[in-house]
Amino acid sequence: MKKILLSIIIWAVGSLLTIILYFVMLLFAVILYPFDKKRAVVHKQCFWWSDAVIALNPYWKVEVSGINNIEKSRTYIIVANHQSMADIVLAYQIKMQFKWVAKKSLFKLPFLGWSMSLAKHIKLERGNFGSIKKVYREAAYWLRNGISVLFFPEGTRSNTNQMGDFRNGAFKLAIKERVPILPIAFEGTGTAIPRGSWIFTTKTSAKLKIMPAIETTDYNLSDFARLRDLTRSVLEKNSGGGTADLS
Repeated sequence: MKKILLSIIIWAVGSLLTIILYFVMLLFAVILYPFDKKRAVVHKQCFWWSDAVIALNPYWKVEVSGINNIEKSRTYIIVANHQSMADIVLAYQIKMQFKWVAKKSLFKLPFLGWSMSLAKHIKLERGNFGSIKKVYREAAYWLRNGISVLFFPEGTRSNTNQMGDFRNGAFKLAIKERVPILPIAFEGTGTAIPRGSWIFTTKTSAKLKIMPAIETTDYNLSDFARLRDLTRSVLEKNSGGGTADLS
């Protein structure tokens, strides 16, 4: 009974925080519309939201390392493994400007998805070639305007401790735009949100690790697979995924 009551409180307060986040973001989007075309101030509101959601959950213990690997003056393609929806909460702990590439259906979620739209994140409609081309045009636009872009190259969250295959687009884009890859690894978030239930029962020690950037200036476009496999190897070693076949 204690776990049920605690879970109700966690979900209720988390939902309330997300509703508040949406209205705060909406307020800043309206007030600063002529001055904040990149929605930088709007995006920053997610930092306190992330802090609050993590703090309110007694089942979560979060450790962030490698912040010093981020140079605030640089623009990156951020590449991360994907274990659960908790990754979205934790990612804001890097406290930097970025645009997500996220599936279109997420933007339809009340308040959370609406907040993503306010921040001008990038919508991906899977299986739609036109949408994929549009995603890379938008991503290139933001990179050229000093905003990093975050990709989950597995395409979906993993149901196991092993990473899925990486899609190629993020790595081709990094080489084409001459921006470095910033690998960030999530470890332990796979159990942070209950699967098949809404009741929290497991204490989770989640880690977010930011690795040193991988420079792309010496890569040709034809080298994208080598860059992809290097990035995947770095993430595997830092996310508790073990050693996987990189062929």
